[in-house]
Amino acid sequence: MLKFTVKDKRCTRCGLCAADCPADIIKQEGKALPAIQPDQKAECLQCQHCLAICPVAAISILGKNPDDSFPLSVKSFPKLTQMIRLVRGRRSIRKYKDENVDPALIKTLLATLANVPTGCNQRELTFTLIDDKAVMQSFREKTLEALAAGAKANRIPEQFAFIKEAAPAYAERKVDIIFRGAPHALIVSAPPDAPCPGEDVALAVAYFELLAQCAGLGTVWWGMLKMVLETLPELKPLIGLPADQVYYAMLFGHPAIRFRRTVQRDGAAIVKKVSF
Repeated sequence: MLKFTVKDKRCTRCGLCAADCPADIIKQEGKALPAIQPDQKAECLQCQHCLAICPVAAISILGKNPDDSFPLSVKSFPKLTQMIRLVRGRRSIRKYKDENVDPALIKTLLATLANVPTGCNQRELTFTLIDDKAVMQSFREKTLEALAAGAKANRIPEQFAFIKEAAPAYAERKVDIIFRGAPHALIVSAPPDAPCPGEDVALAVAYFELLAQCAGLGTVWWGMLKMVLETLPELKPLIGLPADQVYYAMLFGHPAIRFRRTVQRDGAAIVKKVSF
């Protein structure tokens, strides 16, 4: 149910909600309140643009109270120089402290992550979380055991041959090739029939990385897990990942190292201009 309501005494009949509705189903004429016809409610994208754009917080939709939203102004977002420093200074972390991240912080990050963009605003993402280092250790042991068995049975494809070394490296030298000693992981997945599942997943992981690094946490895109799970798909049920899901993962935790400056690789960008 949309629960689209407008507070008469607040509404100024400015028409912004109707003008910005992506589905073009909000109508407002003259002194009438904005409204959605019953036969058009199913067309709503549930984007909440109407709630967000109303200058006087008169509109509620989906039962959301506009007064509970963060107010926005031209000064609400980080300055460009701050974002430039964030993007330039973001680094992949492969060494972590052996400690859990505050659960309250993780909860805040994931609640914020629910606001990431998705194709057609379908919001079909699932966030699978390993939030305890003891659970991570158990998953690590089961994964390395499966990798050792897979190597023995010649199940590791040639392009992933280096992951054969993961089990002996950890057993003999405590070198953690796959998990990097991280205490936590986030696996983002989407059903294959979503409008653009790969893009949705990648965007969510990227947003999480920036949020986590702003919170003082370290992150690294966990391509190693993708290699392992595609090689040994029987491990997917261990983390509740359906066999057909599109997914990617990220390791995170308190970093054991600190970078002191940004790198310099602006020249790596290939820019092509289009002209007619």
